[in-house]
Amino acid sequence: MAAPPFDDIATLKYLGLDPSYTPSPSQAPIEFLTKHLTYLPPHLSTKFAQITDPKQRTAVPRIRNRRTKYTHTAPKELFFPIARNTWPHLWDGRERRGEEEGREERLWAEEGFMPGQRKHVNKIGGLLGGYEEEREAERVRTLRRERGAAASVAADPEPQPQPEDDFVPEEDSESDEDEDRQPEIPAPLQASLPELEETDAERQAYFERTINARFIYGLLDDIDYDNVDWDETLDDDEDREAEERWFDDDDDDDEA
Repeated sequence: MAAPPFDDIATLKYLGLDPSYTPSPSQAPIEFLTKHLTYLPPHLSTKFAQITDPKQRTAVPRIRNRRTKYTHTAPKELFFPIARNTWPHLWDGRERRGEEEGREERLWAEEGFMPGQRKHVNKIGGLLGGYEEEREAERVRTLRRERGAAASVAADPEPQPQPEDDFVPEEDSESDEDEDRQPEIPAPLQASLPELEETDAERQAYFERTINARFIYGLLDDIDYDNVDWDETLDDDEDREAEERWFDDDDDDDEA
């Protein structure tokens, strides 16, 4: 069932604003939210999801603050390994893809399939685990190929032909090479230089920081932003006090 159309009047009436008020809720929703989100209850603020997307709403400071505070609550969907399985194209780890899924398949075969036939179960569990690892690995490879192709098209959608008549003078390559050439490290010293390599824990921590940052800036797919963006309980106490003062001032004006 389609959602009802966005209603400017209900929002403006709640805030005591004139129907001709600018910025208009429907015509300039981001500007309107920046000024008035503090004073909107969830049943009205959630309707702005119809006319904005998570990336656009990043420009609203209060929404950005709510997302940041949400990441501080340690939500499980933003932590490893759930985040790795949801956004495998962002993970640059080295372990074999699908290992965890394969373990789950083997565990199911051992505990929930053909009880009492241990010999056959072990074989089936190994086969199912291997198949699941291969399926997950293929899924990750497909995602990487699709993302890589999309990035290439976005970076260079249509190569521009070069005019044939343009004359490009040759540069003095020898002088350029001399300027760009870096001093070589003697072979004995090269052998003694330690190789600095990230640990698994460091890679996972970096991945989680990346996921959190992309979430805050509205760049993640397959996650529900609405539950966070319109959750007024994520506001600071100072924000709620400012909202109460705004309504108190409005009541004083009405009494006067």
